Amino acid sequence: MNTETIKEKLEQALTLDVCIVKGESGTFQVIAVSEMFIDMSRVKKQQTIYAHLADDIATNAIHALTIKALTPDEWQKQKHFI
Repeated sequence: MNTETIKEKLEQALTLDVCIVKGESGTFQVIAVSEMFIDMSRVKKQQTIYAHLADDIATNAIHALTIKALTPDEWQKQKHFI
């Protein structure tokens, strides 16, 4: 599993304004920005991302995943710190 594969899966499955994937050796960080996250709880946002990577998590191709799922407004406020 590599960062480009994860990014492609997420971009094909979801309408994302920004999709940044970093990591290696099964440990990855995802930053996903979309208006679809408006009115979602933080847990629901993360579940939305996890749902599209569940098979890779189940096979241990991804064994550690950190997710920041943000609305465009949240991204504007936080992108300077990421």
